[in-house]
Amino acid sequence: MTHNLKRTFAILLLAIFGSTILYNCEPDPDSLGEQLFNNDAAQGNEVSYDVIAYNYNNNDSIRSDASRLINGLNESGTALTVGVLGAFTENQFGMQRASYVTQLRMPVDNFDFNGANPKVDSVVLVVRPPANTTTNTYFFESDSLKTNTFDKSDFPVDGVATAVSIEKKTYPVRKYGKIGGASKSMKINVHEVTTFLDTNDDSFKRSNKTLSTGELLGSGVFDGNVSSLSITKKSDNSVVFTGNLGFRIKLSNTDFFQTHILDKKGKPELQDAANFIRYFKGIKISVDETDRYLYQFSPNDLELIMYYKYDKTDNGTTTRPQTTLKFNLGAPNAHLGLYEYERAGTSVAGALASSKPSEGDARLFVQGMGGPSVAVKIKDETIAQLRDIYNKDKAGILSAKIRIYVDPASWKNTGSTEDRRFILLTNPLANTTIDYSKLAFTSDLLNGLGLYYYNKSKDNKPEYYDFIVTKALKDIVEQKTEKDSSGNDQPVANKLLYISAGSFAANATGTLLGVRNTTRAFDMNRIILTGTDKTNENRVQLKVTYATKK
Repeated sequence: MTHNLKRTFAILLLAIFGSTILYNCEPDPDSLGEQLFNNDAAQGNEVSYDVIAYNYNNNDSIRSDASRLINGLNESGTALTVGVLGAFTENQFGMQRASYVTQLRMPVDNFDFNGANPKVDSVVLVVRPPANTTTNTYFFESDSLKTNTFDKSDFPVDGVATAVSIEKKTYPVRKYGKIGGASKSMKINVHEVTTFLDTNDDSFKRSNKTLSTGELLGSGVFDGNVSSLSITKKSDNSVVFTGNLGFRIKLSNTDFFQTHILDKKGKPELQDAANFIRYFKGIKISVDETDRYLYQFSPNDLELIMYYKYDKTDNGTTTRPQTTLKFNLGAPNAHLGLYEYERAGTSVAGALASSKPSEGDARLFVQGMGGPSVAVKIKDETIAQLRDIYNKDKAGILSAKIRIYVDPASWKNTGSTEDRRFILLTNPLANTTIDYSKLAFTSDLLNGLGLYYYNKSKDNKPEYYDFIVTKALKDIVEQKTEKDSSGNDQPVANKLLYISAGSFAANATGTLLGVRNTTRAFDMNRIILTGTDKTNENRVQLKVTYATKK
């Protein structure tokens, strides 16, 4: 072995094992310290082993209530929420359509509407981008800001025609699907929900829950852009109006709000939140189309604003000033992402119907928002072979990874920012069904070795992902122990690896929130990977690099 190669192995060992490297006069097989490289005594090897990888059917259902629509926590510990709207169809995965349902509450109990004879002027729903900030470029197209400024001489301010300056900033949102041309716009509808959203019933936490709707409250055409508006007086630059970044939908059914809200002044329906959420059960936001694009928004930043006038009497004079009522659509309310799928005749439907957990599948389909995942099993005979090398040849594992290539037929989001992300968890191998209560972080992730690496396509070579399983495999081969549910030591078991679309949610300092706190419920991505196919040189494999003593 050359000096450079020995040095490379040494650096790799230090990077992987750090201070745990032992320096003994009589090292055991796990002691991969400097003595392994003295006098050219080490031999490095990289070996590939076939694994069993198969499609795992999540039945197009996922928990998508408020606790699962969290992208992370900000510096103050507030949840950053993300929902999905829209629809998209392509021939590999079929049609996917995303809607959103939320409860709403009055700003205070027994709201008195300021005075007598309140009448609705207009009602507006504002849908805002996640985190409500343009600094979070993940939700916007890069270098996409457009600013328009113009003057208006007769803008009404307190009933007086006033000269103002108006600035409108527009940003295209990040889209997933068909973009531009005939697919640029889609119709967004807002309906009354007539099913009580019972958060004590677990079925109301699933993305495939069926809910009833009543009256159409209004509709708007979304052109793929969100905008902010600032209006200032020309005379002194004082602010007249500020509209934060979002998309505004005018709800034309003002009669509904007059009869269901204003006319209920002083009635039991508005007495408190418990009564109100059973009376006005919520709203559903959905799209008409089935083949446009998906985009993300912030559920906790939704605003439903009702503008109304009321009688105000001062010194015997009655006027009718306008004011607003802002419903609370944020954190106290039940939220639910609803996802529909049409898989008939698609590639994914065929793959899921014919999946072979004992043998593996040739093509692997991964999709967020309740779509399929991938399960990977390292074969028992592979573990036995590596253990034999470990025992007989004083071998130590330097690195181990599951390499999975991207299938050439995989759809690519070429019209917008591509941003695939994956979650890798472990699950007991007792059977081929995932036990969601026993999902766990990989030992590699817990020990700071990472989750996966992405290798881009270059020089006509296909792209692939390397999922890191170095410590996991090393502990199995070397028969390390772990605690069972009773606290007893047992050998580290060969576990099923569960790969899904999404990423782990974290707080502002990067600490992961937990195994079940992921972005799966609103990850818009879909991808096809190359699976267990002996005829394909790019089939999924376990790549193990180990060093032995001559």
